[in-house]
Amino acid sequence: KNGYREKVFLMTKNHGRDGVAFRQQLDESLRRLQTDQIDLLQFHEIIHEGEPDRIFSEGAIEEAVKAREIGKVRFIGFTGHRWPRLLGQMLDKDFPWDTIQFPTNLLDRHYRSFTNEILPRVAERRMGIIGMKSLAGSQILKTGVSPQEAITYALSLPIDTLVSGIDSLKVLDQNLTIVRNWKPLSEEGQKHLLERVASFARDGHLEDYKRT
Repeated sequence: KNGYREKVFLMTKNHGRDGVAFRQQLDESLRRLQTDQIDLLQFHEIIHEGEPDRIFSEGAIEEAVKAREIGKVRFIGFTGHRWPRLLGQMLDKDFPWDTIQFPTNLLDRHYRSFTNEILPRVAERRMGIIGMKSLAGSQILKTGVSPQEAITYALSLPIDTLVSGIDSLKVLDQNLTIVRNWKPLSEEGQKHLLERVASFARDGHLEDYKRT
């Protein structure tokens, strides 16, 4: 409305694992967003065993392709935050994914790491890489690392953009300030931050999204 749609890149998520559920959720998203096209639609939360196979055997991926062909969707990707190997299974499928979204934070490097296992694979492909959970749901603050340090680290990884949770104007202003003043961390700077959080991170207890 009022020209705003042309100024934004609109993305949403879909939990549908079969064709019917995918189509229903897509149409509901279009209705609620009051638009006829979504720029990026991602299969959300690939966190359970068998989900990659279900998406490709029960009609969901076909519906996604149809939606792209008729202009309801421009790009197709997927997200996950529990098991790196499940995202690896999605990458193994014979499909030209446009994007992938996964956790990129200091804690992740020490436990069931997406940064270690998935990032090197997708960095070689023509995919958009979306980082998330840079503060691990604020849990990373318990290690003494500041929001600025955590976000600066995440943005220093070879990703294309970062999704950051914002629940107030104060946090929005904070994040904008961090990004505007951002300079990439050196390898030594990254190593120093990783060492600071290591004792908190090895068993994954601060990364609830990998355990529940």
